[in-house]
Amino acid sequence: MAVSYNKLWKLLIDKKMKKKELQAAAGISSSLITKLGHDEPVTTTVLMKICAALQCDIGDIMEIIPDGQKKS
Repeated sequence: MAVSYNKLWKLLIDKKMKKKELQAAAGISSSLITKLGHDEPVTTTVLMKICAALQCDIGDIMEIIPDGQKKS
């Protein structure tokens, strides 16, 4: 199973928000933004901080990709 944060990037575009602004609003490091950009796993604490900053649900920023399916 893999994870995709494409929904997060689309949400940032919709909110006209830059990654640096998300980093500051959520109180997360630039290395975590990089991990998200590479679709690497991060802790639920990080995801909760992002959801709080964006006032959204976890399903609005990520999705689980079953094995054998391409990331969208």
